[in-house]
Amino acid sequence: MANPFKALGDLNKLRQQAKKMQDELAAEIIRIEEGDIVVEISGAQEVKKVYVQGVTSQELIDVLNKAIKKSQEMAAQKLQQMTGGLGGMLGGGGQ
Repeated sequence: MANPFKALGDLNKLRQQAKKMQDELAAEIIRIEEGDIVVEISGAQEVKKVYVQGVTSQELIDVLNKAIKKSQEMAAQKLQQMTGGLGGMLGGGGQ
C-alpha cells in the first residue's frame, strides 16, 4: 500500500520548487522597444513600465496587469478542468 504522506511530501517539494522558480522569474525584466513604445515586463508577467513617446501612465500599467492576471486565472481554470484538479493526482478523487 502506498504511503499517502509521501505524496504530500512530494507535493510540498514541488510547491517549494515552483515558488523558487516564481521568485526567480519575478526578478527577471524583459525590455522591448519598438518605435516610440517601450515596455518592461517581469518574467512573472507583471508590467513594470510602459512608455509611449516618452510618456508613462500608472493607470495604463494597472489595467494591463489586471488584464494579464485575468488571463492567467482563466488559463488556470481551464487547466484545472482538463486535469481534474489535485484530487485526481493524489488518487483520492474526492468524490
